[in-house]
Order: sequence, then C-alpha cells, then structure tokens
Amino acid sequence: MPRYALLILPAFNRVYGESSIRLTRHELAVFSARALDGEILGSEETRIGGVPYVTFETASPLSEPDVHLLSNLSSVYAVFGLEGDLLRPLGMRSRDRLSSDLITIQKYAGKTNEHFTKLLLNVTALAGDKGLGDGLQVFDPMCGRGTTLNQALMYGYDAYGMDVDGKDFEAYTGFIKTWLRNKRLKHTAETVPVRRERALIGRRLNVTFGLSKEAVKAGDVQHLTVVNADTLRSREFFKPRSFDVLATDAPYGVQHGSKGGAGLSRSPLELLAEAVPGWAELLRPGGAMGIAWNTYGGKSTELARILTDAGLQVMDYPDFEHWVDQAIVRDIIVARKPG
Repeated sequence: MPRYALLILPAFNRVYGESSIRLTRHELAVFSARALDGEILGSEETRIGGVPYVTFETASPLSEPDVHLLSNLSSVYAVFGLEGDLLRPLGMRSRDRLSSDLITIQKYAGKTNEHFTKLLLNVTALAGDKGLGDGLQVFDPMCGRGTTLNQALMYGYDAYGMDVDGKDFEAYTGFIKTWLRNKRLKHTAETVPVRRERALIGRRLNVTFGLSKEAVKAGDVQHLTVVNADTLRSREFFKPRSFDVLATDAPYGVQHGSKGGAGLSRSPLELLAEAVPGWAELLRPGGAMGIAWNTYGGKSTELARILTDAGLQVMDYPDFEHWVDQAIVRDIIVARKPG
C-alpha cells in the first residue's frame, strides 16, 4: 500500500508544539473522512533521520487534488511519498493567497496559536457542504484581534467578525489598514458608527481589497467586516443564513465576550448557551459551526447539548483536547446545520 510522510512545521509555542503531532494525526483523520478521494488507513509518528514525521498509508495512491488539499493541514511543512527509506517530495499547493505575515506579525498577550486557528477553521469548514472550497463566507462572533479573520482572508474567503472589546476593535482596525497599505494592495477601508433609532449601538469596519488594480476592476475582491458590539446582538448586524462557516475560540473563563446586562460574564458556557441559537440562525443550511473552548469551563456533553438544542448536528470528530497551561485545557467541538 502507498505510504506517505508529513513533515511538521516547528511551533513557536513550545507547549503547542508538544501536541502538534497528535493534533495533526487527528486533523488528517478529518481530512480523510470528509474530503480526500483516497482513504487513509492509519497514521503514526515516525522519526526519520532523527526528525519526527506523521506517516500514513492509503488504500490507493493520493491524487494531485488530494495532495493539494493536504497542503492546507494546519502544521504541515512538506508532503512526501515514502519509497523504502527515501522521501520523494510531492507538489504542494495550499489555498494561501496572501503574505504569511498577515498571520504572524501580530504579537500580543493571549493570542491564539496560529496553527491551532488554522486547524479550527479547517475542521469546521470540512464539516460543511462546501468543504475547503471557493467563495466561503466565514464569521467569528468573538474575533478579538482577528486571528481567525486573517486566516480566512489567507484562504481567499470573505471574513466577518464581532467583538465587544473596543480596544481589540481599534487594535485590529489599525493593524489591517496598515498591513494593506504596506502591501500596496488596492483597497478601501472605513470605520462607521452603527445607529438604531438615533442611538449608537456599535461601530463597523468595512474593508474591500484585491490583489491588484486589475483584479479589483474585474471584481476579484475580498470583503472584511468587523463589528464592535455585543455578540448577543449579532442578529442586529447580520442577516440570517449569511455564513458558510462560523469558527470561534471561546474565552477561557476570564472576563470576556458579552456584557449580558449585568457586567462581563465569567462563564463561557453561560455565554455560549445564550449566543449559539442566534449564531445558528446566521449559518446557511449545510454550513458548520466550530467552537474551541476551555474544558475546565464546561464539559463537551454540555456544549453538545447547547448546539443540538439550536438545531445543529454535532460531528463525530476525533479528540482535539490539548493542554495550554495550568488553567486551560482546550478542545474543539464542531456541528453542522442540516441542509
């Protein structure tokens, strides 16, 4: 049977790096079940030349589209065919269409690991009818400083975000406007107040950009919208059935996310119980919702019940649980909206 090897990118975060092999194997299982033409029969960690790889066998040789799809694995650096003791490089072609510093340049306390953000977006998109196809509309309802939004933009998708923290909104607005100028991408960007019955209820950043003037003239553009407001009011800013993918990294039990009428909530599960029904209405039929959360803040069965009560079907996915620090053990749950 054909055998292959994945060389894993080194993680800047040591703790995440210790989990990256196992998480890549589980991510690979999702790719196999949801997207690849050829079935992956099993994977394992193998050291080749003293370097750790994820190796796997397939029932039939990987097609070129399969290799291109695997190029998007969150921690993959290179894909090889195994021929005895030799590694034969395979032609990778990821979805990335923008400079990688869009993802890596921002440095701030509490930033989610970029590899994990990509993993979350990958496994969530693969649960939906469109998979990692073209033209997806991606929404992060608790976007912080935009790591998920930036990954969506990297893939060529339109990105939409929402966050209650005004400082995070201003920081991301400043970053993305500066980045677009520095890259000399043809774009428009404006921040406007949002009012209802003359009362200010939020701020909205609207960005449209293309890779060149010619692309913009041809209508080949991407859209980015970020709203500074409470995520519980998401239905006031976005229309039902607007998004193919909703992916968010939920707060880890510190003050966060929603004022809820009585100060900031300290219980992520309570916030999600209030927010998920509204988020589910924003998903298109056949779309998918992926939530990363701190397992110390609630059990997966509790979160699954919240998603099911909102009319979503929880996916039977591998275990993505991994240790972050003494107060955080992070996991992912994914559900799809029936088509």
